[in-house]
Amino acid sequence: MKEREKFSSRLGFILVSAGCAVGIGNVWKFPYMAGKYGGAAFILIYLVFLVLMGWPIMVCEFSVGRGSQKSCATSFRVLEPEGTKWHHYGWFGMAGNYLLMMFYTMVAGWMMYYCFRCARGDFSGIELDAKGAGERFNEMLSSPGTLSLWMIIAVLLSFGICALGVQKGVERITKIMMIALLGLIVVLAVHSVRLPGAMEGVKFYLVPDFQAMKETGIGDVVFGAMSQAFFTLSLGIGAMAIFGSYLEKSRSLTGEAMNIGILDTFVALMAGLIIIPACFSFGVEPDAGPSLIFITLPQIFNQMAGGRVWGTLFFLFLSFAALSTVIAVFENIISFAMDLFGADRKKAVAVNIVLVILLSMPAVLGFNVLSDIQPLGAGTGIMDLEDFLVSSNLLPLGSLVYLMFCTQKNGWGWDNFIKEANEGKGMKFPTFVRGYMTVGIPILVVVIYLKGYWDMFAPRAAEENNPALLIGWMLVAVLFLLLVGWFAFGHDKKKK
Repeated sequence: MKEREKFSSRLGFILVSAGCAVGIGNVWKFPYMAGKYGGAAFILIYLVFLVLMGWPIMVCEFSVGRGSQKSCATSFRVLEPEGTKWHHYGWFGMAGNYLLMMFYTMVAGWMMYYCFRCARGDFSGIELDAKGAGERFNEMLSSPGTLSLWMIIAVLLSFGICALGVQKGVERITKIMMIALLGLIVVLAVHSVRLPGAMEGVKFYLVPDFQAMKETGIGDVVFGAMSQAFFTLSLGIGAMAIFGSYLEKSRSLTGEAMNIGILDTFVALMAGLIIIPACFSFGVEPDAGPSLIFITLPQIFNQMAGGRVWGTLFFLFLSFAALSTVIAVFENIISFAMDLFGADRKKAVAVNIVLVILLSMPAVLGFNVLSDIQPLGAGTGIMDLEDFLVSSNLLPLGSLVYLMFCTQKNGWGWDNFIKEANEGKGMKFPTFVRGYMTVGIPILVVVIYLKGYWDMFAPRAAEENNPALLIGWMLVAVLFLLLVGWFAFGHDKKKK
């Protein structure tokens, strides 16, 4: 049996894993969430939930990966008690990685395309208002050729890196990208806070205003922070477990997960420190939603001294954030083929290049040729469906599976989990949280999961005056929860 590849260094493991966690959600969603929910008060609540939820689940996923020395495709089969059904989740985890890449490769292409356009000077020396910036963004979306080209560039570049191997490709290149990303983000943040009037944005961002939080709605702010803390680490589909399988047992997983969480949070906080002070400096609302990146910021860079350079650096930073996630998930996808079918790395890369490009085309065409297809109702597209399946279903339900597998007696079990998590030097996982891990976190995850369905379908049901629509979709959510219960408590009858 061929020996499994390993990371060459602890730093490599931390930066590659952080690269997987650091994605568009950190720099696209976090700043506008902070802007929408009152700045620093939201951030404080976010940090609390990151420690209470995200960190323990990450330790679970790393433990399953290192304990099995396999990807999500076969890790449960290696560790599960005989006769249980946990291994069936491997197929759902695999599906989650492919689904994520079906639209994330396109988004990575967006970032690279905007970096190219900023460097070329497309957003400088012209009168650029919100309408003009929006028109340029819509021009990109309406062009299947442009979207396809840059999506394919992202796929070929990322798979090319993975083809070089864990150490020579994924670890070495991601380390360079992450170090460059961290350097860029510091330079951009320092520049942003020095803009005229930017300190008002810094104050809004870093000084808690609980009165403003009360006016927004404490429940909305708490749930927004809880959801963002949960989704920021890309947990539940085995995207982190694969890197646990490449890690030596010299370091405890508890401390490493903490370091990765700190890095991920640092990037998210610094992204806000770039965007929000710049918004205040130029009189732009910082709660503009996802359009903040592609419509609002190009306007700001256009008005800024040296804006062409700063815009190029900003979208280069975004490109690194997106590509680090794509490379990490591609490595997981390659490992599926190697673990399941015994394929060598080069063959797994070649087959998946074609497969991922084909699977990414519906999202690309969903903004133009197939724009009439609105699977979740008016105003939604194919990408929205893919994002909903991953973000609102596979991530929370997969996290629930990892939690239960590591804590239930009919799973891998608490004792095995603790032994694996604490093996090696470094921080040890606190055993006194066993009850909270077994009951408390699963309840929080289920609440996030059901609230995701409610937020998606309740407004549409109210608009159409059709409560049956909401009831139907909530029943679908419950059926998926029952499927998770089948993974956890189902046993083959032929086994004793």
